[in-house]
Amino acid sequence: MATTKKASTSKTKSLEDLFLDGLKDLYYAEKKILKALPKMARGAEAKEVMAAFEKHQMETEGQVDRLEQVFDLLGKPARGKTCPAIDGILEEGSEILEEYKGIPALVAGLVAAAQAVEHYEIARYGTLIAWAEQLGMKDALQLLRTTLQEEVATDEALTKLGESGVNERALAEAA
Repeated sequence: MATTKKASTSKTKSLEDLFLDGLKDLYYAEKKILKALPKMARGAEAKEVMAAFEKHQMETEGQVDRLEQVFDLLGKPARGKTCPAIDGILEEGSEILEEYKGIPALVAGLVAAAQAVEHYEIARYGTLIAWAEQLGMKDALQLLRTTLQEEVATDEALTKLGESGVNERALAEAA
């Protein structure tokens, strides 16, 4: 009997419901990231990495604002939905901060942790954009695309940090 109820419930869900769930996941994720970025910036021992985290914190505030605008467009309250994926990724970043404090590899680890966050966000925003296109949500599309562009740019900046010596310094200083 429980299966019948579940089957009938799943038939009433739509792509718009899935879009809203994804939006809630991202809203939760962005809010959690806002809390994590200052800790990561404080933990970074390299000025360029600290500056990158501080810059991304300001961008993330704008991303939260854009998500709230999308919720408004849908006539829904801006509420997050617990997202175990981002919780796990951020937990890994916290572990790096604790386990590598004072060790040369810390900065390289923080850059890698930040990239894991960016890759998650890029995947999720890409999915929401595809669904918004299917649903004809033109205003939401513009907001989501703006954020996706920022996330891609942040990922590219983090890659450049790693390639510009963060990873090499971690290796050289450990020797």
